[in-house]
Amino acid sequence: MANEKIIEFDKVVAGYSPSLTILNETTLDARKAEITLLIGPNGAGKSTVLKTLFGMLVPRAGEIRFEGKRINGRTPRELLAEGIAFVPQGRNLFGSLSVRHNLELGGITLPRGELGGRIEEALTRFPRIKERIDNQASTMSGGEQKQLEIARAMLLRPRVILIDEPSIGLSPKLVQEVMTLLRTLADGGTTVLMVEQNVRTALKYANRALVLEMGRLALDRPASELLHDPNLNRLFLGGHVKTA
Repeated sequence: MANEKIIEFDKVVAGYSPSLTILNETTLDARKAEITLLIGPNGAGKSTVLKTLFGMLVPRAGEIRFEGKRINGRTPRELLAEGIAFVPQGRNLFGSLSVRHNLELGGITLPRGELGGRIEEALTRFPRIKERIDNQASTMSGGEQKQLEIARAMLLRPRVILIDEPSIGLSPKLVQEVMTLLRTLADGGTTVLMVEQNVRTALKYANRALVLEMGRLALDRPASELLHDPNLNRLFLGGHVKTA
């Protein structure tokens, strides 16, 4: 079904300590086979949404649903098994290990007989990774490393991939390559929920943009529409958001 909600936050309250609340009754959703982009000023709660969804933070109130089912309190391992994968900010590879070994670690929970087939599936989808399969991960370019992180996350065939700041440290050309890859994944049926500081570029590839402000949803707009909004810089940097 088009525009079917796969992830829902319903008045979620979460933070890093009882005295540091970041999400203030946050209500938002992500839809199947779309790229949903979270934007807003620093401290608005963008990365906290991803961490709370992936079980790294436990909500103090509210409800998180995946395909209509409550998932509050699930561990990251349980959520991986449910079909949600997370590619965090920065480099998260074992640099001294080969590309193949990094992929194998991503599929460590798979039955022994399935891992080889899943890796071949990933290499077909990521030809650049296939070319470097026996190289140390540390010898790859920044863009190749990010592709490897995404390929590793895709080994478990997730229905949702959460990705935090994929463009960090990448040249504009490599940013375009990573965004194109995410668009291809979404077009193939994978839901992408993304935090990205390179807002104008990301909006060109996303379906929807959700603007967060002080831990609340301030604006929900089609990405193409927000891209041409003269107030985009203000929305991103903060300040009162008009929803009319």
